[in-house]
Amino acid sequence: MVGPGRMKMAEAEAVKGQHSTEALHQRRKLPLRPMRMAIVGFAATVVIGYFVLYSHKKPEASAMDVAKVTTGMSNPENTRPHN
Repeated sequence: MVGPGRMKMAEAEAVKGQHSTEALHQRRKLPLRPMRMAIVGFAATVVIGYFVLYSHKKPEASAMDVAKVTTGMSNPENTRPHN
């Protein structure tokens, strides 16, 4: 009879030989294109930045003022309170 210790060692050897070319089950190709992931990450960062600025805006500022500040297209006239 073979003891449980020897069975585990035999199974480990079989698995080791079977997957010897793979390291931690890594894929050769990414599921998405790196450029697409970069664009989506940049867009998500812009959206989060907009909402952070919008949540900290003063009551007299409009959403358009926040969008101009976020994109860097604002002038000092856009950042002053509207009278």
